Amino acid sequence: MNMRTTLDIPQDLLEEARRISRLKSKTDIVIHSLQEFIRKNKIERLIALRGKLRLPHIEKVYLKSRGRPLPGRK
Repeated sequence: MNMRTTLDIPQDLLEEARRISRLKSKTDIVIHSLQEFIRKNKIERLIALRGKLRLPHIEKVYLKSRGRPLPGRK
């Protein structure tokens, strides 16, 4: 579902985005910008989880695939 809206976007900001992205329409620039904002936010949230999650099954498969001893085993 699309939504029509009116935005006040500084002209110089829009022109710079158009030049960098090489997108032609204002709509495409806004859509692309929102998609990138969402993508980067998801990446930042994943990075914030680094070292906070324990996935024992995945760790076991990873270590086994690398030929390394599993933790607690000799």
